[in-house]
Amino acid sequence: MKDSEARSGTALTQAPQFPRRLNTGPAWFWFLLPAGVITLVFFFAPVIITLVISATNMSTITGLTRWEWVGFGNYERLLSLPQTVRRFWITLRYVLFTLVFFNVGMALLIALITTHIPRQLGTFFRAVWLLPRITPVVAYVFMWQIMAAAPPHGVITSNILEPLGGPTGNLLPANAFLFIVLVNGFIGASFGMIIFTSAIESIRQDIMVASLVDGASKLQRIRYIILPQIRWPLLFVTTYQTLSLLTSYEQILVLTGGRWGTEVWALWAFNVGLDDYYGFFQYGLGAAIAAVLVIMGILFALLYMRYFRFNELLHEPRIDVL
Repeated sequence: MKDSEARSGTALTQAPQFPRRLNTGPAWFWFLLPAGVITLVFFFAPVIITLVISATNMSTITGLTRWEWVGFGNYERLLSLPQTVRRFWITLRYVLFTLVFFNVGMALLIALITTHIPRQLGTFFRAVWLLPRITPVVAYVFMWQIMAAAPPHGVITSNILEPLGGPTGNLLPANAFLFIVLVNGFIGASFGMIIFTSAIESIRQDIMVASLVDGASKLQRIRYIILPQIRWPLLFVTTYQTLSLLTSYEQILVLTGGRWGTEVWALWAFNVGLDDYYGFFQYGLGAAIAAVLVIMGILFALLYMRYFRFNELLHEPRIDVL
């Protein structure tokens, strides 16, 4: 009896024997390897290829075999073009107006409103705001063209401006910049709305209840509790939407084709490199224009990280040990 008890006690104190683990390297490496390969192939490689092509005179005349290295020749030519500065300011205004008033501003406003009303009503309201994003680009832009058209087809001119004695012609040529901001803004607001809504609803409820007990108003709760808690989502949405606006041109291409002062930088790169009317594609110059977009995106990202104090966001949380 004593021997069996001793053997059982010894068995309980002994550590279980597991098969020896193979030394296959650090675990983090294998977890990050798929994402790293995807990033290298689909993000870094296109940038490198673009930079290489921008240093050549590759076009439909030279083909893919008779091109020559020109170094910074395309960039020097880009600086000498009279439309460069104009298109740069058009792009900057387009990005800032759309970002501030819609992609971040309206998205945050919708998220705040829909999280402070009954849940079912807020869910329905957010679902309605998703319609511009899931609607095909051609159908969505055609709706805006009909709204801006002259009577009797124009919705705005026929039903609003004409009865009030306002202008009755096509509104698009004279207000093209406003329309490209509206068209892209209503699409971009839905993305930020989803991110901000999830961030607001993930805030600990005891903090929100404590603020109500302390007598904080809704505006004070937004200012001192909600906004500081969603700095990460604000940084992400601002950076992502800025890069998206810099590089997207589909809606502008369908709506105006770049006419009436709406040829933003990305659309200009597309027209020069891939969509010339006479079939003369200037791959080298188009790649140089696209490379400038990469530099602009990096500068915007660095500016946002400094404004949102990115280093402080990366600090480990402080946990009090009792």
